[in-house]
Amino acid sequence: MTEIIYGLQGEPPASRKGIPYVGGKDKVAACAKHFVGDGGTTRGINENNTLTDMHGLLSIHMPAYSDSIIKGVSTVMVSYSSWNGVKMHANRDLITGFLKNTMKFKGFVISDWQGIDRITTPPGANYTYSVLAGIQAGIDMIMVPYDFNVFISDLTQLVKSNEIPMERIDDAVSRILFVKFTMGLFENPFGDPSLTKELGSEPHRDLAREAVRKSLVLLKNGKPGQVPVLPLPKRASKVLVAGEYADNLGYQCGGWTINWQGFTDNKSTRGTTILSAVKSAVDPSTELVFQENPTEDFVKSNNFDYAIVVVGEPPYAETAGDSENLTMADPGPTVINNVCGAVQCVVIIISGRPLVIEPYMNTIHALVAAWLPGTEGQGVADVLFGDHEFTGKLARTWFKTVDQLPMNSGDPHYDPLFPLGFGLQTVSLVTRSVSAAANGGPCILMVTVSLLISLYLKVAL
Repeated sequence: MTEIIYGLQGEPPASRKGIPYVGGKDKVAACAKHFVGDGGTTRGINENNTLTDMHGLLSIHMPAYSDSIIKGVSTVMVSYSSWNGVKMHANRDLITGFLKNTMKFKGFVISDWQGIDRITTPPGANYTYSVLAGIQAGIDMIMVPYDFNVFISDLTQLVKSNEIPMERIDDAVSRILFVKFTMGLFENPFGDPSLTKELGSEPHRDLAREAVRKSLVLLKNGKPGQVPVLPLPKRASKVLVAGEYADNLGYQCGGWTINWQGFTDNKSTRGTTILSAVKSAVDPSTELVFQENPTEDFVKSNNFDYAIVVVGEPPYAETAGDSENLTMADPGPTVINNVCGAVQCVVIIISGRPLVIEPYMNTIHALVAAWLPGTEGQGVADVLFGDHEFTGKLARTWFKTVDQLPMNSGDPHYDPLFPLGFGLQTVSLVTRSVSAAANGGPCILMVTVSLLISLYLKVAL
């Protein structure tokens, strides 16, 4: 890989500027996945069926792979999903016919974890058939078959009986060796271990913090006719931070972090929670109170200047994240109602996708989609308190109810809560210093003007 590949998520790329593939010991062999239609399954369910004709497949799901191949991606991983009822791991027409022959992909195709085992239902019901179907479909490297001894035995027998021609084996081996030779793996088989000390270094964490603040999307900033809530003042008498997601690195990181399904504590990795970031950002004179699930009476009786409420969904990966309702985890809704009904509040949503938030919009004063910010919670505080501006915009449509799904920009009845490309910005236009001269001399007045801008791009597909 020599360039970032655009179009794998979010808005369609405006152009495709191809560059030659360049290998070598300083390069990374990138993998494009999951081929193809993985993001278009019915109801968004993992390993489900993508129902669309060839035109839909080519116009919606295939362009990112074309762009990836042009820019030098060297491996492609196959999806667990099916296309019109045909398992992708057994789809010769798309893997060999289209990917390798039509798109001229010269790298190798790899299965997903135990992907060939899942060609049949239940998995492994006819293992010899699964091996035959997967290899003949064009898969060159099998990742972790359930029982590698049975896989080797079945594959050997299928080659001996010529059900899988030796030419297919030679093709797979040639593709794998081509990538390894191009990457210089035989001359330099190991990475430079001295670089490991740089992982998680201060520059890395600074870059991650920048990524956080640039990815946050401001969805609401004050009720109609009222002064914008953000940026928040750092100096206040008393501030409330609420919600169990405010002080949990595991929730911030999501799935595929430390473990497959993530973690739910502050001990598994180092980092800064949103609560800790807020504590560091506010003025030392500000009293900061943290309650995971405060009652409405508690909020009303404490005379808070404002509140920051952090809610969301727990970590998940793959099938564990399948949901038919896409609602926030309890007690998130209760915290929103108890806090935002009693004091001016900013709600921060920690999630890997849009969730049902429309029922609470009238109660919420300001709303921020933080996605999965990871370990650098300071990036959230950076924009909440105005050290940096909100610049992020939605990479996907935010629906009102799950009954609207699937919903795509350009649909005839497109009526989202927030459209694709939506994002509010607070832009500091004028800043002056304030100082009253003690001796009655001239004073300099500080004036800060904030302009609230609604930015969105409507893309017709």
